[in-house]
Amino acid sequence: MHDHLVRVVSPDGLFRAAAAVTTQLVATIVEKQKTDFTATVALGRLLTGGALLGCLLKGKQRLALSVEGNGPLGKMSVEADAKGRVRGTVRNPIAGLPPAGDHFDVAGAVGKAGFLHVWKDLGLKEPYQSMVQLQSSEIAEDLAWYLTSSEQVPSSLGLGVELGRKGDIAIAGGFLVQSLPPGDPEKIDALTERIKVLPPTTSMLGDGLTPTEILAQIFGSEDFHVQQEMPLSFSCPCSREQIELMLIDLGRKELLLLIEEEPQPVEVVCEYCRTAYEFNHEQISELMKRAR
Repeated sequence: MHDHLVRVVSPDGLFRAAAAVTTQLVATIVEKQKTDFTATVALGRLLTGGALLGCLLKGKQRLALSVEGNGPLGKMSVEADAKGRVRGTVRNPIAGLPPAGDHFDVAGAVGKAGFLHVWKDLGLKEPYQSMVQLQSSEIAEDLAWYLTSSEQVPSSLGLGVELGRKGDIAIAGGFLVQSLPPGDPEKIDALTERIKVLPPTTSMLGDGLTPTEILAQIFGSEDFHVQQEMPLSFSCPCSREQIELMLIDLGRKELLLLIEEEPQPVEVVCEYCRTAYEFNHEQISELMKRAR
């Protein structure tokens, strides 16, 4: 099944939801990040969550999610836009934690104390920024808590990553359901009960259910309007020009230190796609002329 996302709304307008399969997206990114098994599952969940929240954007809007706890992973970052383009990175890709029972110890890898940061470029003068404390460090609950507490939209998320025998990505995907004003307590309770008894997202995808069919399981029928269906893919917009601007922002003093202390060529690696950009000392000197 190719990676894609389906966004729907209930006929009465009281709920909106999205479901996605992100298997290849996650596989591509964790391969670039060289993550171990536990880090793979943790980053895969955040990548899927980013794709789901990204579908709530419009036009050229973008968002960034950052999870930073006191666990061995350090900081995980994901960026997504309204067109299903996603990228992600993790500071320490080797969590070094064994499975906890029959599941990977994502909460231990993230750390029980920390914060979820959310940044959105909505095309306004200033970007929207928010921060909430991690609730469970399992990613899905933390994103749901942010949506419910900061954006005041009661939300439920299911995020899953299943590994194959060799540690490859077998299945990845998830869903997001939100209650919209004015709300209907009875309908919310009924939908919540259906979500509670749902099989894991990876199990449903593994059984061949499409994102649309998963949403039908959540709503108890196919009584919803499909608003959007779009492909999901890894995309990193980094370029040599962007790296040059980043170096210029370091200032003349820092660039001079690069020339004095670093051998030629100076190599700058994009943390997301791992593309290496090389600059010789003469090129660094030219950038110094443009720096403060």
